[in-house]
Amino acid sequence: MSLPSHNPYFKVGGKDIWSLINETAAAAEQESGRKMVNLGQGFFSYSPPDFAINAAKKALDVPANNQYAPAKGRPSLVQAIIDTYSPIYGRQLTKDEVLVTTGANEGMLSCFFGFIAPGDEVIVFEPFFDQYISNIEMPGGKVKYVQLHPPADFATKTVTGDDWTIDWSELEAAITPKTKMIVLNSPHNPIGKVFNKQELLRIGELAVKHNFLILSDEVYENLYYGDFTRVALLSPEIGRRTLTVGSAGKSFAATGWRVGWVIGDKETVQYCALAHTRICFSTPNVMQEATAQALQLARTNGYYEQTRKEYINKYRIFTAVFDELGLPYTVADGGYFLLVNLKKVEIPKEVEFPQEIAHKPRDFKLAFWLIKQFGVVSIPPSEFYLPQNAHVIEDCLRFAVCKDDSVLEEAVQRLRLLKQYIK
Repeated sequence: MSLPSHNPYFKVGGKDIWSLINETAAAAEQESGRKMVNLGQGFFSYSPPDFAINAAKKALDVPANNQYAPAKGRPSLVQAIIDTYSPIYGRQLTKDEVLVTTGANEGMLSCFFGFIAPGDEVIVFEPFFDQYISNIEMPGGKVKYVQLHPPADFATKTVTGDDWTIDWSELEAAITPKTKMIVLNSPHNPIGKVFNKQELLRIGELAVKHNFLILSDEVYENLYYGDFTRVALLSPEIGRRTLTVGSAGKSFAATGWRVGWVIGDKETVQYCALAHTRICFSTPNVMQEATAQALQLARTNGYYEQTRKEYINKYRIFTAVFDELGLPYTVADGGYFLLVNLKKVEIPKEVEFPQEIAHKPRDFKLAFWLIKQFGVVSIPPSEFYLPQNAHVIEDCLRFAVCKDDSVLEEAVQRLRLLKQYIK
């Protein structure tokens, strides 16, 4: 007797990008006996700061901390978020404007489920974080894609985030009476772009004019290396329709803690909270308390400022090899990724690709070859595009620099060997 049919949205078979790259790297490491330099997924190679680790250890010893937390968030963490963001917002936030979530991804899922009904449309910029798409589609939403256009000379010239531009006519054409929301990601993964004030203001004005919400994914908010504008602060009208998502995992090198939050007008946050309660009820209590203490300590101990300095140095270490080889990249204004253009690099004709790679765009082949030939792991960014638009980015690779300096230095040494393959 056969089992009942599954939800047709979910399809078994094939490998997602993360499994494909990680399994390829693991096999290459076993085959060669050489340890991979993994700059693929955006996980940290080092522990959270001591003050955060100590807060987690202390929290575990309190019996009540190991039980359910309130659905909207542990009071100490809600207060820590209020204390952290009120000076930024220039006013006193209230607990009704804050929702604690099980990571930023669940926070965004709660926002989508809280507002999207079947047939509603959500605008997403390409390239996009892949989780956005399923999170929008599961409640019945339809994704409308608008490209961030790379500069025409990206193959030959190092560029900046501002050089990746919005075609405003394309954006306005994507807006319909069914548009419920637009998703922003600043600092942006994988580009490293920080949307400037003029861009955000124009998007915000469109949201007000056409009455849709802005979901602002700001998980890399503490990793910016120039100006950082928050769309929610541009005007009261824009702020009222903005839901801002933050992440303890990104801020404290603790992605496994799965603690995030949503900040917004109490009229909008309440619907996100209702969805969150149905999705997971509450977020792990111990990690909430650890995050609360870490946030409070980070307000005065200089942690964010020091971390930004460290990342500026990480980029200095890693970009040196591409400057040396004449391989262009997008200068990261924020976040912890580097998008490098390898159009000048010629993969040897004798390289054989497995079937699951052979039919993919060129960036998958580049990523496979870098693993096999150099022992360096990266991510092919065409995965963050619609298949028909993969050509826009197929000469590029995304590298994560959220690693120890020694790991980045080893990557530099290995990637210097690319010189003989540059045409």
